[in-house]
Amino acid sequence: MTTNEALFNFSLRIADDNLVLAQRLAEWCSRGPILEEDLAITNISLDLLGEAEDFYEYAASLGDEKKSADDLAFLRSEREYFNHLLVEQPNGDFACTMMKQMLYAGYAKHFYEALLNSKDETLGALANKGLKEVKYHFRHSSEWIIRFGKGTEESQLKCNKAIEELWRFTDDLFEMNATDKILMTQGISCSLMEIHPLWKAEISHVLDEAGIAIPEVNNAIKGGINGLHTEHLGQLLCEMQYLQRAHPGAKW
Repeated sequence: MTTNEALFNFSLRIADDNLVLAQRLAEWCSRGPILEEDLAITNISLDLLGEAEDFYEYAASLGDEKKSADDLAFLRSEREYFNHLLVEQPNGDFACTMMKQMLYAGYAKHFYEALLNSKDETLGALANKGLKEVKYHFRHSSEWIIRFGKGTEESQLKCNKAIEELWRFTDDLFEMNATDKILMTQGISCSLMEIHPLWKAEISHVLDEAGIAIPEVNNAIKGGINGLHTEHLGQLLCEMQYLQRAHPGAKW
C-alpha cells in the first residue's frame, strides 16, 4: 500500500464516520423531545454532513478511479465502508442517542486535535475546521448525560442502559491497521493508543458527574475500519443510497 492509497483510505474512514452518524441523527428530524432540541440535533447532523463532504472531496482528489465525492458517499457496498461500529448503531431512545453522540464526539475531539499536527496540510486544515464543531457536539451531549444522570430514576435507568449497550463498541474507535502504520511513519496520522487515555479520562469525568458507572465489558466488538460491520449498516445504506441507485447520476 502506498502513502497515497493509505491517505485515501484514511480520509474515507473519517468521512464515513461523519456521514453515517449524520444519517442517524437526521432520523430524529421532527421527532425531538422538544422543539429546541429537534433543531439542535438537526444542526449537528448538518455539521457532520458538511465534515463528511469535505473529507469525501479530499478522498476523491486522491483516488485513481475518477470517482466523485457523491460516488464515494453513495455508491459503495457495505464492506467498502470504513466507519467505526459505534456510529452505525440504531438511535434507540433520546438518552441512547446522546450517549452515542458523547462517546463519539469525545473521540473526534481528541482525534482532530492530534491531526492538527499532521504533515498533510489539507488533513490538518480539515481537522481544524471540524474541531470547532465537535467541541460543541461533545459539550451539548455531555450536558444531556449529566442532566439524565441527575434527573429522575427513569432517566438514570435509560442512561445506564445506553452505556451498557454502547460501551462494547468503544474499543473499535481506537483500532489501527496498515493504513495507520503507514501514515504514522510519515507524520501524517497519529497513534490512537495515545488518544485513548485522554478520551477515557474525559468520558469518565462526565459519567462520574452523572452518577453513571462504566460497565465491565467482555464482549468488545471491533472491525469497522476493516469493513466488518453490524447488520445495522446495511439497513441504513439501503435507505440512504436508494435515490442514487434507483436514478444513477440524478442531480437536483
